[in-house]
Order: sequence, then C-alpha cells, then structure tokens
Amino acid sequence: MRGMKPAASTEPHPLDRPAWRTIISLLPYLWPKGETSARIRVVLATACLVAAKIATVIVPQVYSRAVDALAPGQAMLVIPMGLIGAYGLLRIASSGFAELRDAIFAAVQQSVMRKAGMQSFEHMHRLSLRFHLDRQTGGLSRSIERGTTGIETVLRLAVFNIVPTLFEVLLVTAILWEMFDWRFAAVTFSAVFAYLAFTTLFANWRVKFRRTMNETDSDARTKAVDSLLNYETVKYFGNERHEADRYDRALKRYEKAAVKSQVTLNVLNIGQATIIAVGLALVMLMAAQGVKDGTMSVGKFVLVNTYLMQLYQPLNFMGFVYIQIKQGLVDMEQMFRLLGTDAEIKDRTNAKPLPAARQASELRFDDVVFGYRPDRTILHGISFVVPPGRSLAVVGPTGAGKSTISRLLFRFYDVNSGDIRIDGTDIRDFTQDSLRAAIGVVPQDTVLFNDTIRYNIAYGRPGASEDEIIEAAKLAQVHDFVLRLPDGYDTKVGERGLKLSGGEKQRVAIARTILKNPRILILDEATSALDTQTEQDIQTALRSLSRDRTTLTIAHRLSTVVDADQIIVLDQGVVVERGTHQALLAQDGVYARMWALQAEQQALPEAAE
Repeated sequence: MRGMKPAASTEPHPLDRPAWRTIISLLPYLWPKGETSARIRVVLATACLVAAKIATVIVPQVYSRAVDALAPGQAMLVIPMGLIGAYGLLRIASSGFAELRDAIFAAVQQSVMRKAGMQSFEHMHRLSLRFHLDRQTGGLSRSIERGTTGIETVLRLAVFNIVPTLFEVLLVTAILWEMFDWRFAAVTFSAVFAYLAFTTLFANWRVKFRRTMNETDSDARTKAVDSLLNYETVKYFGNERHEADRYDRALKRYEKAAVKSQVTLNVLNIGQATIIAVGLALVMLMAAQGVKDGTMSVGKFVLVNTYLMQLYQPLNFMGFVYIQIKQGLVDMEQMFRLLGTDAEIKDRTNAKPLPAARQASELRFDDVVFGYRPDRTILHGISFVVPPGRSLAVVGPTGAGKSTISRLLFRFYDVNSGDIRIDGTDIRDFTQDSLRAAIGVVPQDTVLFNDTIRYNIAYGRPGASEDEIIEAAKLAQVHDFVLRLPDGYDTKVGERGLKLSGGEKQRVAIARTILKNPRILILDEATSALDTQTEQDIQTALRSLSRDRTTLTIAHRLSTVVDADQIIVLDQGVVVERGTHQALLAQDGVYARMWALQAEQQALPEAAE
C-alpha cells in the first residue's frame, strides 16, 4: 500500500454507526430493484473478476514449465515457444478481463453515486426547518460531497480488490499445498494472516485521526462559507483579521491531525513491508533447500517465488485498499446517518392533494398553540377566519409571533394543539406539495439564487413562457428597471441577490409570487424595503393581485394594511384586538398607539426637510 495521503472525508462523529450497517445501507444501490441492466452488469463484472484471477494464478505454472523446458538436455524449439506464447496470452487475458470488469462496472458505480447523492439532496429538503436551523449548511453539503466520494472509493476498491485478492490468496495457498507440502501453505497463510491482522488493527486505530481531520475540515469549510456569505458585515466591522484567525485555527487543527495521519501511515507501511519480507524469505529458504536436496527443480523454485511475489503485490496494495475503504466508510457514515434522520413534518398516510377547484379558499386558524421549544410557547390559542378572496392583516410588535403564523401555514412546523384549516379541512390532511403549491409568499428577507433575473422570476413557476415572466415583472414594477440593465433579464443577481438593492430584490420576489399564481397569498413585510413612491405603485399591483385571492398580510408598517378587510393585533402570542383599520383606531388601544407612534416617526424626517 505504498504510502498515499488519504483524501478528506466526512463529518466526524463517534463511531456509533458500525461499518457493517454502512455497507448494508449501500447494498440496495448496488443491486437496485427493477433495474435488470444494472444487475446484469454486476453479474458480468463478477464473471470477469473470476476469469482474471484464474488467468493470473495459471501464469506462474506456465512460467515454471518454460523455465524447466529451457534446462540443458530439453527440447528447445517447440515446447518453450508454445509455453512462452501461452504465458503471453494468459497475461493478456488477466489484464484484459480486469479492464473489461472495470469498464462494465463503471456505469453501475456512477449510477450508485448519482442516486445516493440525489437521495441525500432530496432528503435534506424533506427535513424540517428546525433541522436546518440547528445545522450549518456548509457542513451538510460537505457531508453529502464526501459521502458520494466515499461510495466511489468503497465500490472501486472493496468490490474488485478486497474480494479478488482474498480469492487469489486461497487459490495460491491450495496450489502450494498440493504441489509441495503443508509447510509452504502454512507459512504463506500465516504471513497473509499476520499482514491482514496488523493492517486491520493499525488502520482501525488510525481512524480517530481521520475523524479529527473530517471534523476540522467541515469546521474550516463552514467558517469560510459563513464568512464569505456575510462579506459586507465583515467589512462593516473591519473584522477581516478576526475571520482569518478563526479560519486559521480550524486549519491548524486539521494540519495537526493530517500530520499524525501521515506519520502513522508511514509506520503502517514499514510494518507491512516487514511482514511480507519475512514470509517471502522463509518460503524462499524452504524452496532453495528443496532445490539443493534435488526434490525441487529450478522451475519449481521460480514458481514459488513468482507465486509469492504475485500474491504479495495485490496484498501489499490491499493494505492501502483497506485504509481507503475504512476512510470511505467514515466518509459515508454521516451521509447515511443524515439519510436515516426522520423528517419531523410528514404527510399522513391518507393525505390527499389539495383540491384545485376554486380560485380562492377559506383560511381558518382554530385555537392554535405553538412553541419552537417545549418550554417557550409563541402562540397562545390564536383563532381567526379569512373568507375566500378576502384579506386579513396581522400586526404587532417584534416578537409577537406574526411570522410564525406563515411558517405554520406552510407546515414548516406543525401546531402543538388546535388546527389550521383550508376550506374546512385540516392542512395536515393534505400533501405538503399540494399545500405549498397553493400558497404564495413574498417574505420580508428576500433571498435570490445566484442566477439571472429571468431564472429568479421563473422560479415561481418553472417552465413559464417569456411573455408570462415579463407580465409578472410588469405587475411587480420591475420590468422597466430590468430593461435598463446591460444584460436585461439575463443579468446575474449575485450570491443571495447581493448585486441588487433591497427594493429591487423585493420586486423580483413579488414578480416570482405573481407568476406562481397562488390561491392563498402571504405578504410578509412585502414592501418593507421600498421607497414610498415604489411602495405605493406596488401596493396598487398587490391589491390587483390579491383581489380574487385569500390574502394574509404580516406587517409592521401599518400604512400597508389600512385596506385589509380585517386586522388582528398580536401581542406576546395573543390576539389582543381585531377589526378594521377605522374600528381599531376608534378603540384607542394597542393598534391606535402603534398608529400614532408610526405617524410621529414619519413626521419627524418630513419636518426636518
């Protein structure tokens, strides 16, 4: 296993997932149900593997006979040339079958990697918002990346190196016993056993360094991604040195673990080479004694040497293979652990698609109680009804639970008690896909993909025509702005849309939701980043958009909700007031005080002008 530096692997964890469980998790990908062509490839590749090893084991036999045939007094015209020709053909067959095996299996290997990676990616999207808020995205993506690489390593090395080598060891041991005596087989087998035992124990001990490398690698990657995503914040506070020091500390921990891993790898190499050399020397001494005593020919001496050299070559490589497989299994651990994580929010067994019969739907919250943690309740028995095609606004101070309402409606979380109904049916009785397809949202914190403006608008309904995209952009008051850009709708918006202003991002998000054409519309501070004139323009478009839709507006700026059919005021998770804008002002309560305060704040800058 000549010392190769192993590649980086998966996110570390204590070895609470045995290697055999990881291997079992991989088997269904290797022998997929309903894919006859993949199974045929596996069978053909296995047949080529056996053929290659049989040819490899026969090669020394032919070579030995050729050596004996070249001894003085033997016919030297036909027999040696025939044996040499057979020797060449067998070596071609050995290499040819091995290459054919790899070529046949390549499609299976790549398919397994693709399916495992895709399944992991899809599973990450199925997991709850709570799961993702508790995790670091950089580490998760790194786990999937290393997991798929680990699958490639295990398939490439385990399936067609470990098994063939063990098969060859058994064949050679049996041949030596049959051709010579048990001592040759015993020494050979003992050397192989000692080699494998030493490699296994030492490699298992080295795994802890690998895990540390994985942990620090994920930590460094996460810190780098987090810092770069928050580039502007780093600059605002002049913390470039602080970020570099955090990153460097993670790299130093990786460096220390990597050095230990490499040094122990070198020690392992030395131990393996010693075991191989001792076993080879003992067998050669016994063979030399046989030649001296006349019980063995020179050809037999060469045969023993060739067998052992031929055997120890893959065996020597097998040490490297074993270590790489162990590392590959470590790399796969976290990915399969993630795949084993149950989704918090699941469709019920009898969940049905949300019927698409009506343009708008009735939305009802009945005594909804919810908390992100058991010891902290956010909503305390919230109830309200939004009739089809009507609008309801939710207002209140920061932390009152306004945005939690939209998260519950989208089933990012499930209520602790009470229920949320659409057209009289609990939303948990609908499939999540159909529920979310019927709801459109313009969030307060608009996040765009690092792609073109066209792509980000079309994300509301992939496959929409160019005319539909442009119409949505016009309704969102963003079309004229886009036309003024050099690349128009092909303009890249940058990471998280950082190349656009807050107002521009908000308008793209509004266009995206308009294109989705939902029956229930959620406006979560939808115009919070816009100037007064643009806000008024977009409010006109939003009123037109929401006219035939059930609309839930979550707002802090009360001027955006004066036209709502009903307004509820939340305070510490409780509905303290409800009514129209005029009715709430007349109550002279929480809403009236909020309105007066905002009017005063708006008047201050105007008076200063």
